[in-house]
Amino acid sequence: MKKLLLIIFTLAAFNNAVGQTKEGAFKDGEWFKFKMSYSGFFKAGNATLQVNEANLNGKPVFHVVGKGWTTGAIKWVFKVKDRYESYFDVHSIVPYKFIRNIDEGGHKKDIEIDFDQINNKALVHNKKHNTKNIVDTKPNIQDMVSTFYYLRNKLDISSLKEGDEIKLDMFFDQENYGFKLKYPGEETIEIDNGNDVEALKFRPYVMAGRVFKEEESLTLWVTKDKNKIPLRIKADLAVGSLRADLVDWRGLKHPFKMIIKE
Repeated sequence: MKKLLLIIFTLAAFNNAVGQTKEGAFKDGEWFKFKMSYSGFFKAGNATLQVNEANLNGKPVFHVVGKGWTTGAIKWVFKVKDRYESYFDVHSIVPYKFIRNIDEGGHKKDIEIDFDQINNKALVHNKKHNTKNIVDTKPNIQDMVSTFYYLRNKLDISSLKEGDEIKLDMFFDQENYGFKLKYPGEETIEIDNGNDVEALKFRPYVMAGRVFKEEESLTLWVTKDKNKIPLRIKADLAVGSLRADLVDWRGLKHPFKMIIKE
């Protein structure tokens, strides 16, 4: 369960090989809700993503809040309550601040990161342990939430080819990560309301072993339109599978193109 909550806020399967689109893929007020299930049958929890315009130290920013929590019987066995926040520039979409406050079955973290994008530094404040560290970062580093929005604005569908690999530098906790994924092609999938949607499919590379079956155990589907909405995420685990499906949304910048069934 906690792995899929992390995936929801981390994965942004989008191509950054081309400059930012003129129109952009999102706006103030955008909101998504996902339902999560284990092995396709058991409801595991919910997650939401909310975008709001804000001001941080005199700079206009987008403030995104991601929440994830367990529901039903599972929360009595393994309770999860996660909150992720990112403040990123409205134009460049590079982050200035990132907050991770989680409680996953009693495993807690409370981390706040301030990014110095000019000097490529990150001030990591671990509030749980009351420590502060300065870490070197890669240029134009992204956090695990800003990545999603930064790369949505970079997707150029016309340039994607089956088998393409996409790479990005991301900062998580106190480390730089090389994020890489593959584009297998297009697929039409049925969403929660019963309608079909044309989607682009991506497979992020993960470490095979105790949690995942193999390197390509994750699959993400996003809409083949100007919004680049995440429709579904599936993770094939060593035991069973986890899945997150988009069930509700509002505040989209562009029309949501669906194939309405008779």
